[in-house]
This record gives sequence, structure tokens and C-alpha cells, in this order.
Amino acid sequence: MTRTAHAVPTAIDVRAAAERIAPYARRTPVMHTEIDGRAVSLKLEYLQLTGAFKVRGALNALLGGEPADRVVTASGGNHGLGVATAARLLGVHATVYVPETVPQAKAAPLAETGAEIVRVGEHYAVAAEAALAHADREGIRYLHAFDDPLVVAGQGTLGLEIAAEAPECDTIAVAVGGGGLVAGVRLGADGREVVGVEPEGCRSLHAAMEAGRPVETPVDSVASSALGAATLGRVPFEVLRENPISRALVSDAEIIAAQDRLWSELRIATEPAAAVPFAAWLAGRVPGERPCLVVCGANARWDRIA
Repeated sequence: MTRTAHAVPTAIDVRAAAERIAPYARRTPVMHTEIDGRAVSLKLEYLQLTGAFKVRGALNALLGGEPADRVVTASGGNHGLGVATAARLLGVHATVYVPETVPQAKAAPLAETGAEIVRVGEHYAVAAEAALAHADREGIRYLHAFDDPLVVAGQGTLGLEIAAEAPECDTIAVAVGGGGLVAGVRLGADGREVVGVEPEGCRSLHAAMEAGRPVETPVDSVASSALGAATLGRVPFEVLRENPISRALVSDAEIIAAQDRLWSELRIATEPAAAVPFAAWLAGRVPGERPCLVVCGANARWDRIA
């Protein structure tokens, strides 16, 4: 078998994933605060290994899937770093295809993992096509960034942690790219309302739900390096069709302003994608008396000032 099966599972076991990855992944904190006179909580997932949530799904896929000594994947940056790090921890050789446009803040730590890196095309979809061809050609397991039940289950462990550590939170807001994180969080959220937030220029979730199936959409946003999946994954789509969530959109200007507020208010330096839920909350598009916003990654360039 050269790639993960795309058959939609009848159940995705988030609790089993939590047990598998516990020896390796960090249990990131939830911070409670007040901004503009409103109570809000932040799941500080940028403190995760690799600086983003993606290592959760990668670890669960490698630990829960068919044993393999080699793995191939494609990524806009964070998933590749998660897979490469999980592979290093588990003694697996990883080859990661990335777009030529991958930010240096993600490319540099990816190279440090020892994984083989191949740059192809301007967007994730091109890199993914090349990675799939490599996997088929050499008979290596392909690990999808979001369209894999084990990856979705691993990402869902983040929702379990919020439910356990912040039971007072009634809503969880999550940035959406290919849908693996928001689908997993929906399953791990213990009945809480989940809001999937997208940039206006990257609408894979909105397009899929409006069409009744995953469809290709344009990719054009300051957050597209992380949220630039042109199509929602089939596995996330089926999860969200059976377990509906709310949706919200934010503009690039709102994302940049939210990044600035996270720094000025809390000294949290994030990549644009991680500010997307906060942007929606600032704009009043996240319901709930005590919402929790997932700050999903911080792999952006920063400069130290002497």
C-alpha cells in the first residue's frame, strides 16, 4: 500500500490518538484573559513541538498506521515540519515536498530535522501531486496533510485538551485550510460549538459546504502559506457534514490587525494563519460567552532587536 486510504471512516478515535501521542507531543496551555472588556481564552498551540499543531496528526498517523521505515508528504511548511519531526522521533526517514514559495521561517527548521526536502511549484497542490507520484513510484507510504483519518484524529487531541482544561469555554474557533484541524477539534470538543474561520481569499470550507462536496477554490491571502489548500479534504468534509459547525470569514486586513493585537496585548508573535480566529473574534463573528481561540502556529520570521 503506497498511500493512506481515503475511505471515509465510520469513527475517528480521538481518545486513542491522545494516548498514542502523549509520550511525544506537548500538552499546550490554555490562557484566560480579557480584551476590549470581553472574556476570551486562547489555546496556545504555537508552543507545541515544531511551533504548530501539525505534529499531533503526524505522530498519530505514524504510530497508528501501518509500520513504515520511510514516509513521503507534501506541505506548505507546518505539516512537513510536523511529519519530519515525528519521523525523526520515531526513527523513520521522511521526504517532504514543499512549494518553492515556502517561507524561510518554515524551510529552515524543516531542513534542520534531517528530512529530505524537495521544492516544487508555487502552491501546495503542485507539491502534493509530485509527492504522490514519488510515493507511487517507489512504493512509499504517503502521509496527507489533512485528508487522513489518523491525521484528523491526532489534530482532534487539541479539542480534547480544551474540553478537559477549560470546561467553561462554550465555543472553539479554529482556522481552516484543508479541514483536518477543525474536523478533529469538532470530534474532540465534547459538544461545544466549533467555528471554522477562513480568510476571504481561501474558502475551501465555505465552498465545500455550499456545493455539497469538496470543490477547488482560488488561493489568495496573507495566510495562504498555511491555509492555502485549494480543496477541503474528503475525510474532513464527511466529518463536518455529519457534525456541522459554524463558519466565518475574515479579510487580510483583519488578519494583519489581529496579529498586531496579539503582539501588542499579549506579546504573542504568530504567523498570519494563527491570528485568523482572533481576527474573527475581534470582529464579533465568534459566538459564545466564553470562547476559546486556537492560536495554532508561530512559524513566522521575527527579528531580534539588540
